[in-house]
Amino acid sequence: MIIDHEWPAQFGHKIDWNNPRDINEKIQWLICYSDTSEWVQLADKWKVSEFLKKRGLGHILLNIYGVWDNASKIDFDVLPSKFVLKCNHDSGSTLIVDKSKGFEKEQIISFFNEKLEQKFGYKGCEPYYNKIKPMVLAEEFIENENETIGLVDYKIWCFNGRPYYIMTCHSRYKATVALDLYNLNWTYIPENMIFSQTHRNGGNSVPKPKNLKKMLEYASILSEGFPQVRVDFYLMNDRVYFGELTFSSYSGRMEYYTDEFLEKLGQLIELPKKRCPIKF
Repeated sequence: MIIDHEWPAQFGHKIDWNNPRDINEKIQWLICYSDTSEWVQLADKWKVSEFLKKRGLGHILLNIYGVWDNASKIDFDVLPSKFVLKCNHDSGSTLIVDKSKGFEKEQIISFFNEKLEQKFGYKGCEPYYNKIKPMVLAEEFIENENETIGLVDYKIWCFNGRPYYIMTCHSRYKATVALDLYNLNWTYIPENMIFSQTHRNGGNSVPKPKNLKKMLEYASILSEGFPQVRVDFYLMNDRVYFGELTFSSYSGRMEYYTDEFLEKLGQLIELPKKRCPIKF
């Protein structure tokens, strides 16, 4: 497997497929040997809405104004003055469009049509992404009232329907982001983090959310039945909005946690006893 060749260069050892230990290794095991068929729908930023509605959480979905299989079909005239465009099958293709400031329509169309052609699953060895039908979404724009750190992404680590830790991402600048890590009581625990130029120290700059209890409740509902999943939320005007479900966080190669914390998270994952055939 490709991962067997790449892993030692990044982590200094091979994965023991018979006894994976930390969360990165167990995510790789789940990608290769578990049934990921449900992940295809749940990683799809459009179709995941059906899952939320089935679990009684349709009210936390952001409004979707339109979905297209070709960016040339986007009718910009009927869209609101400010909105978000993103692909449903990848990460990092998000663009904020503000009509009041003007926008380059043809450049946007070209950008997204190029993204629609890409097989995102090959980029990080996450083949289940390749089974998602690529689409472009126009989504409701929300912003954080805190102008200093911008919109905060609350990423809640869950294992078998139980939340354990919350990582916040904010203050995004080009290819960098500020990170903070908290336990469920909102105690800041930076000793579990490894900061870098890409993943900067957020410095405990995110106040405890008023709706933390509600976020944790929603995370528990959405993560029920999965060995591990990261459930992401946003807040605006103290209202909780769903972000996404992530089954292979950072392609299962997280380097912003300490080895000890990676293993601690890994211990919370109970792998299926039966292996499925490799699906690459």
